[in-house]
Amino acid sequence: MSKSDENVRTNDIFKPNLNQHLHSWTQNKSQTSHSKDQRAVFVLSVFFSEAMSSEGVGEDCLAWAARDASGVLSPYKFNRRELGSEDVYVKITHCGVCYADVIWAKNKHGDSKYPVVPGHEIAGVVAKVGPNVQRFKVGDHVGVGTYINSCRECEYCNDRFEVHCVKGSVYTFNGVDYDGTITKGGYSTSIVVHERYCFLIPKSYPLASAGPLLCAGITVYSPMIRHNMNQPGKSLGVVGLGGLGHMAVKFGKAFGLRVTVFSTSMSKKEEALSLLGADQFVVSSNQEDMRALAKSLDFIIDTASGDHLFDPYMSLLKISGVLVLVGFPSEVKFSPASLNLGSRTVAGSVTGGTKEIQEMVDFCAANGIHPDIELIPIGYSNEALERVVNKDVKYRFVIDIENSLK
Repeated sequence: MSKSDENVRTNDIFKPNLNQHLHSWTQNKSQTSHSKDQRAVFVLSVFFSEAMSSEGVGEDCLAWAARDASGVLSPYKFNRRELGSEDVYVKITHCGVCYADVIWAKNKHGDSKYPVVPGHEIAGVVAKVGPNVQRFKVGDHVGVGTYINSCRECEYCNDRFEVHCVKGSVYTFNGVDYDGTITKGGYSTSIVVHERYCFLIPKSYPLASAGPLLCAGITVYSPMIRHNMNQPGKSLGVVGLGGLGHMAVKFGKAFGLRVTVFSTSMSKKEEALSLLGADQFVVSSNQEDMRALAKSLDFIIDTASGDHLFDPYMSLLKISGVLVLVGFPSEVKFSPASLNLGSRTVAGSVTGGTKEIQEMVDFCAANGIHPDIELIPIGYSNEALERVVNKDVKYRFVIDIENSLK
């Protein structure tokens, strides 16, 4: 087994045939929580696929979409836009599953624009390029991340930090592009995107592993580089061990840091130490163990989105230490003394700009860094979303679009 293969788990219900997906979805015991009406939506969508909506005048695109706040995904067909002069047409081979897919499939923020085709951890192969495309050619392996457009004129775009575009970067799915169209993501067979928002993936790097780099990977890589967390010999704390946290551990070790993982669950200890190579594991509720680490860490990456106390982590930072928050708890509260008296810094971050995304992909390829994934067929996507909600994945689902969406 190759090194990259060790990071891939293939789901045991993989069945490329759509009829088999339908049988699996309707019969799988884990779906008993779905209502009969939701199953009916799924079944009817299969038989009436020819009547599904289309948008644009480009290539036909097969996808799975949510039609309402139930979040149930089922087959859907639409048209991608025509290829522009600076566009790349990508045949999608794989797409990672992110909690953002749950948010907009189920209208958690109240702004979902149905039908929602989720997916912003996209990997595939270039099938066509526009006449003015400079960076890509047919046959290149590429990725598409969390946004697919920006104004390309403001100070942030000029600094290649497009995620903070003054006019607003356009999300890869459930976003409103500048022409008013609603974007649709990577649970689909193809995507058309301006070359600026496409990233070259070395052909030696597995496409199945590439997608999660473009959200989970860059979300932790960007602040780690920005706050100089790549200094060998320094110490890093990682709060939370999910899709983001496990990538922070991998980057930390690649940078030569001493990595301590903090979790609420002792069950994560073995995987943190043995599987991911962390140097130390601490259950965050153990006050004695936490006190023993006072003022010992140079940096902390906090990936936890559940509500938690911040003062205990602030006390672990050395003088002038840095805590970066990449999760989304409902509130952030800490004592000013824990910040001021230690000359400490608290910062936030979301994702990265196009320049550093490409740098991260190249770094991962050069250093053999692969996310740990579970490969699934598109027909398992509803179960996968439920398992993401239940934190039952190690550490990223990746949909095998190429072999299961036909």
